[in-house]
Amino acid sequence: MKFCCHLDSASLQEYMETVFGMSYVVSNVTKIHGGAQKVVYKVDCTNGFSSALYVWDLTMNYFKEEIENNNINAKSFGSDLFELNNRYFIEHSIRTPALYDLNKERDRYPFDYGLVEYVAGHKAEAYFNHTDSGVKERVFQQLGELITDMHANERKIYGKPNHNEKNTGPCHLIQLENAKLQLSYAAGHIGGIREKQNKLLDTLYELESRIQPRNEYGFIHGELGPDHILVNDRLEPYLIDIEGAEFFDIEHEHSFLEFRFGDFYSYLKNDHLDRNRMLFYRFHHHISLISGGLKLLHRGYPNRQFAKDLTDHHYRCVLQFIES
Repeated sequence: MKFCCHLDSASLQEYMETVFGMSYVVSNVTKIHGGAQKVVYKVDCTNGFSSALYVWDLTMNYFKEEIENNNINAKSFGSDLFELNNRYFIEHSIRTPALYDLNKERDRYPFDYGLVEYVAGHKAEAYFNHTDSGVKERVFQQLGELITDMHANERKIYGKPNHNEKNTGPCHLIQLENAKLQLSYAAGHIGGIREKQNKLLDTLYELESRIQPRNEYGFIHGELGPDHILVNDRLEPYLIDIEGAEFFDIEHEHSFLEFRFGDFYSYLKNDHLDRNRMLFYRFHHHISLISGGLKLLHRGYPNRQFAKDLTDHHYRCVLQFIES
């Protein structure tokens, strides 16, 4: 039987047998991930077992240009980062799908791929409108506890879990430089941004100037929207797309959670956050997502309406930001 997959049928069957055993015969393969940086398939077997096949194929990454140019904001792609962060998540009881095997040999295919636990269930966004208030309460309360526990992993150096060198400057300056870069891209394609570019830069610098020094950083996911959380049939949340996880200001995460979860952020909030950092990172996210949406549009992302809506929404947000 042939399947539409990055691996040909024979290679996939051989891989399944190598990892799990001869009784794991592939019966079906379905592409299940609509992400911009890797491809994910659900692999079903005749014995009822299912797993996820992750493929890190740079040619199918919509931010390939940034990765190849070592852009300061291209730190969330690659099997090495997934392996590193998956190990850290598991060791620190941060719920995420288990990694069964990772193939980085590149002897048969020009990309890395791996088999990962398949979590049957829905993304967290499916529970926003759930008819059972008790179910919603349980899902988002557990998610809040999971995020709090994750952020409680702290150290005095920001960066990936294996980064141990002393930092040369505060972490928020990385996002300052990224915001300037993304603003420049957006200004090249949106007249309203171009006309207000100086005022947007002035606002960015003003928000940054209010931030006081800090040398304690929490472990964050990096892009924790409700689409990066799977909820299993026991209503337990699992964090996915974890390549960008690192030690950083937790306000970077919370400012993202705040607008991605809306009213449900009340389950996730932290009462000990730095307001100045929250404002700065919120403004950065809006700028970055305008640029991100534009790049998806310019690079052939299949869900063009999503990319357009993303761009338009955050364009309105930055305008409201400077007007208020």
